[in-house]
Amino acid sequence: MTSDVPSHPTSDSLTDVRGLRVGHATLDGGARAGHLTGTTVVLAPEGGAVAAVDVRGGGPGTRETDALDPRNLVQRVEAVVLTGGSAYGLDSASGVMAWLEERGRGVRVGPDPSHVVPVVPAACVFDLGRGGDFTARPDAATGRAAVEAAARTDLFAPVQEGNVGAGTGAVVGRVKGGIGSASVRLDSGITVAALVVANAAGSGVDPRTGALYGRYFEGRQVAYPTPEVHAEAERRLAEAAAENGPPPLNTTLAVVATDAELTKAQAQKLAGTSHDGMARAVRPVHLLNDGDTVFALATGGHALAADNPLALNEILAAGADLVTTAIVRAMLAAESVQTPGGTFPSYLDLYGKQVE
Repeated sequence: MTSDVPSHPTSDSLTDVRGLRVGHATLDGGARAGHLTGTTVVLAPEGGAVAAVDVRGGGPGTRETDALDPRNLVQRVEAVVLTGGSAYGLDSASGVMAWLEERGRGVRVGPDPSHVVPVVPAACVFDLGRGGDFTARPDAATGRAAVEAAARTDLFAPVQEGNVGAGTGAVVGRVKGGIGSASVRLDSGITVAALVVANAAGSGVDPRTGALYGRYFEGRQVAYPTPEVHAEAERRLAEAAAENGPPPLNTTLAVVATDAELTKAQAQKLAGTSHDGMARAVRPVHLLNDGDTVFALATGGHALAADNPLALNEILAAGADLVTTAIVRAMLAAESVQTPGGTFPSYLDLYGKQVE
């Protein structure tokens, strides 16, 4: 399949899907000591994107996800919010909603163009207290700052990864997590991309070898740490765990996007199969104390091949692969953090550059 949409430089991140922008608002100490949290906003092009969601974790914290059911009215959304702060942090979506309303972006509900209701789906991760202050969490102002940051970015600008936005206080098992992103351009010309907030109760590290689980599925030779390095990493993690106390609640979030033309039902299928990528990179996954959630966005521009009823399959496969890669990238981009709320070593701090 060919397309008349011109090609563009790739950043290997979610923003390779034309029209999508990503902004972070990070609360990580300084004048606001005790904070280790934040919000990330995926801003769709004006007019919105077809959206769907699939929730697999047993402890989700979400907003406006029912609106994305294919049986329901809303077809397109202008933004998706990923946030720290557990259920408190969902308040950040109201700041994004206000910003969109000011610009007349949302579902038209009255005769005047300003009569809109922006539908802003959101999901949260648990990071309460990781900076030392349990009451530190994103609010409406944080959400507004994140959407404003997204709006300021250029098209196709790379997504900042690691300890930023909703990934600021993220932890995967006992290892620091964060934001990761990845993309691919398929032979059909369709772009598929993912952004992940890696923050899981399960581990991203194989306890037998010290390798990242996600590396086993990337089609490349895995760089294993030496037994001595792995043993020292395990010692440091055990020491940190003893200091931190009981393992906290967690959740991994993802936005998987494509520039293909999808129905809401097709987008929901993409959200569902993309969870497979999470299961490859984190073990165990989708636990009762996780709220694992995947949103899918489709911006259009590339029609699926009308003569191929299975044309969606390559997008489904790519979505799962990219979620795996994005989790790996999140853990490689993360930096160690030590706060009054705990010590959270990064993977590279534990195992060194040779495992990148």
